[in-house]
Amino acid sequence: MRPGPRALVAAAVVAAGAVVHHLGLSYGATRAERRRVLPGDEVVIAPQTVATHATSLPAPPDEVWPWLAQVGWHRGGWYTPRWVDVLLFPANAPSADRLLPGHARLRVGDFVPDGPPETECGFVVREVADGRLLVLESTTHLPLGWRSSGRARLHWTWTFLLEPVDGGRSTRLLFRWRARTSPGWLTAGTHLLVVPADLLMSRGMMRGLRARTSR
Repeated sequence: MRPGPRALVAAAVVAAGAVVHHLGLSYGATRAERRRVLPGDEVVIAPQTVATHATSLPAPPDEVWPWLAQVGWHRGGWYTPRWVDVLLFPANAPSADRLLPGHARLRVGDFVPDGPPETECGFVVREVADGRLLVLESTTHLPLGWRSSGRARLHWTWTFLLEPVDGGRSTRLLFRWRARTSPGWLTAGTHLLVVPADLLMSRGMMRGLRARTSR
């Protein structure tokens, strides 16, 4: 018995969702890069979600690093396209298209905001090596009411690793985030909503960095 039109449409939707989910966890990264152990992996124990993205940038690591050092809300931003910011985070200012004074260095323990001050949302610098590595950690990327009531919990790390390639003239950027979430509905929502959204954000961020470092 041949499947009907509704079954075919449902199958197509499921297949498309699976492709988007896979890309949201692996865009740009090789299998070896996805399996590789990176600095910061030890921070979040037994994560339910791990995404690894990668791209090649047309500049050496020491020219890419200043753009990473100024990331954050109302700092340099995250270099995502403006339409993505408006769609997902309308309170965000446009990402900087130049290097900003006063943001050249990050130290362990520094706070990198990722939302208006009243949200108390942001990252703490967990590990940093100028020109090479930035590990950010957060437990604050949830609504403040959820956090204060204990309704939901999130432990999240972002790792940026810059490695020289092409004789040091270019950079391979690896970006990995790892998340442990609870309760189960938050974990399910992370895979259903955050992972597809991350495909837009991470792809846009890497393209934004490529455009800025190619100038």
